[in-house]
Amino acid sequence: MPRPAAQLEPRLRFPHAGADAFGPGKAELLRHIAATGSIRTAATELGMSYNRAWLLVKSMNTLFREPLVSVARGGGTGGGASLTPLGEEVLNHYTHMEETCRTATRADWAALVRLLRE
Repeated sequence: MPRPAAQLEPRLRFPHAGADAFGPGKAELLRHIAATGSIRTAATELGMSYNRAWLLVKSMNTLFREPLVSVARGGGTGGGASLTPLGEEVLNHYTHMEETCRTATRADWAALVRLLRE
């Protein structure tokens, strides 16, 4: 049976923050919060607990000069979450870096794939 096509997925991290480093997991959480307007829904879609997602949001909000996620508490209005303008900017830059990395490595990756055992 043929093996599925090998894919290259760059994992860019900003490790200077130690355990609070910004990387692909936090970027994906931001994408889901932007799409759903909810930390809880984003966490569910990513298969993580709400508590874990909330801790990641708090971590991101303290890592940068300003918060990346704005949160409105529940109650009668239902609450919600959204990316701040800085959150959108950070996510846009990170996404662009991922795409640039894929483009820059495409030829070398294709050469390596040809060398893989079938």
